[in-house]
Parts: sequence; C-alpha cells; structure tokens
Amino acid sequence: MNAAAKPAIVPDDADLLDSYSRAVIGVVEKAGPAVVSLEVGSGRGPSGAGSGFVVTPDGYVMTNSHVVSRAKTIRVRTQAGETIDGQLKGDDPATDLALVRVDPSALASGAGQAVPYLAVEGTLSPRVGQLAVAIGNPLGFESTVSTGVVSALGRSLRGRGNRLIDGVIQHTAPLNPGNSGGPLLDTAGHVIGVNTAIIANSQSLGFAIAVETAAWVLGQLLAHGRVRRAWLGIGAARRPLDRRLAYHHGLGAAAVEVQSVEPGSPAAKTGLVDGDLLVRFADMPIEGIDQLHKALRTWEAGKPAKLGVIRRGVRIDLEITPVWST
Repeated sequence: MNAAAKPAIVPDDADLLDSYSRAVIGVVEKAGPAVVSLEVGSGRGPSGAGSGFVVTPDGYVMTNSHVVSRAKTIRVRTQAGETIDGQLKGDDPATDLALVRVDPSALASGAGQAVPYLAVEGTLSPRVGQLAVAIGNPLGFESTVSTGVVSALGRSLRGRGNRLIDGVIQHTAPLNPGNSGGPLLDTAGHVIGVNTAIIANSQSLGFAIAVETAAWVLGQLLAHGRVRRAWLGIGAARRPLDRRLAYHHGLGAAAVEVQSVEPGSPAAKTGLVDGDLLVRFADMPIEGIDQLHKALRTWEAGKPAKLGVIRRGVRIDLEITPVWST
C-alpha cells in the first residue's frame, strides 16, 4: 500500500441523514401550507376524499378529476384547520385534473397574511433518480409526507374516456387512497407532478401527472373553464395494415380507420369518408388513436394541417383545418 495515500473522507450516517432530513423538512415547510384536503359529498353525506394544493393566490386549488368530478358538495380543509366550501370551476377527465375555487381569505393564516400557494411551472424537467416528496392526506391522515425518488419518466396512463395521458412520472414515494390530487415536489419545493394513481397490490409504484401537462391544463381551465382540444369530427379505430400495402407506401404496421364522420365537421368539409385510413397528420406518422390524440393536443385550432390518407389502396394528401372541440 502506498504510504502517501490517504483514506477518503466519507461522511458518517448521521451526516447523511441530517442532510436528507434538512432537505425534506425544507420542502414541507415551504410547500406544506399550500396543501389541502378535500371531502366530497354525493348529496347523501360524505362519499370520498382526496388531496389538492393551492395554485394561485386568488383561491384556485388543483386536484384530480376523479376526486371531484361527480361531487355534489366539496369541503376543503386547510393546513391551518379551516374548513370551507369549494366550487368545481374546471374539470378535465382526459388528464385526470380539475380546479376547485375557494374563498382566498380563508386560506391565509391570518389577517393581512399572503395566501400560500404553489406555482405550476411547465418548464421544470424532473430527472430520474432525484428526490421526490409527496404531501397529501392518505386514508384521511392529513398532512402526511412521504419520500422517494423519480424512478421513470414518460410513462403513459389511461384517463377516463380511455384517452392516453402522456409524460406521466413514475416514483417511489409511498401513496395510498387519499393522496390523489396532492403535489409531488422536488428538493426546492417546486411542483414536478400531481399524484394521481397507484398500482394495486404493488410496492413503490406511484404515478403523477407531469407538471408540464398540469401547467397546460391549468392555463386552459383558468381561461375557459374546460380544456379545448383541436377536433376533426371523426369516429375512428386502429386498424392493422396489410403488409404489402404498408411496404408499398412505406408505412408502419397500422393506421387509423375512419368509421364515421360528423356532418359539418372539419373531416366532412375535407371530404373524409368511412374506410379512409389516416397515416399521417402534419409531420407525424399516425399508427393509432393515441398518436392522433397526441398530435391534436398541441395543434392550434384554425391552423390547416396536411393529412396523409390511404383510400382504396391509393395514397392521397388532403388538407384539414381542425376546430376547437365543444
């Protein structure tokens, strides 16, 4: 052994634990006051509960759609112990997100105090392996904190209506029923996701709607009370392609088959008919409904798009102008 070599200085377990604890405590102190619990009623007493967090200083609370969408009454309990009525102001089952409005004066800890809230910033980019802190109300235990790490990015989940939710965060912070709608936070106390689901009978498999999606939905709900998406006006299904047809046109394994066309819709005006196979929207190849939904989510209504179609084995290009869904 080289006599000149010196052993590396490794912090002891107490130092590591103290550093970890300080990080989590800092997150809780910063973000905790903005986290609320929700009790929803069906008109015949309480019927469910969940979590949420204040996202604007004027009293808007973000939560999951599945927590509040069918509620007749919504009661919001703050960290300070105040219980106030809430009103559903916007709901998007396709991303499992919703907005509830409460009296902002009841959210402040005292007269003249600022309303605690957590900004939802769509520019944040979580990384696999980073610390993740969940705050919520699992099984009715208010203000519960759990920690883990971001274990994967870019997962997909099915929302209500079977629409695919893209960009979902998988993490290991333990979640239970009642955590739904609570924030997932980084070590700076910034929102990186909205906790939405767990896999039954599993361990360390939690999922959160990514902050990028949450920020987009928040803007839509604040502006319109609903999420507007570009709409074509078709009923459609995924259809596997004959290998010879796919090879001849340089296509993938499947396309989207038009099965119905709404009268007066963009699809009708473009001339789409039952049996047409959609293989491309703008610059994006289309092999299934999920890909078409993804392309339309970010497409601006009123902006024309080139549509690649196979009709009776022949490739044709059409132009379609999506409109806002109603």
